[in-house]
Amino acid sequence: MSFRVRLTREAADDLDRLFDFVLQRELAREGGDLALAEQAIAAIRAGFETLRTSPFTCRKAGQNAFLRELIIPFGHSGYVALVEIKSATDVVVIAVRHQLEDDCH
Repeated sequence: MSFRVRLTREAADDLDRLFDFVLQRELAREGGDLALAEQAIAAIRAGFETLRTSPFTCRKAGQNAFLRELIIPFGHSGYVALVEIKSATDVVVIAVRHQLEDDCH
């Protein structure tokens, strides 16, 4: 079985925000790695590939069995994507956060 994965506008905005954050952080560091922002987004998108075949392997996010959190490792921490399994063929990424963000639970 293969699921179609799509992002909400908010999740797409999250990817832009996360890219900009890493880029700005690396620009501010002496000898910063400007490719790191692209690598972070590539890691997140690679994580989304898991959703195509096995979204139910993601941990539950609350009482709703169809609301899940995908953990995406990157560097010393990583990212968390909140996803909803909408049907037997569709998964929606609702939001993406860095694991160290305050509102990431």
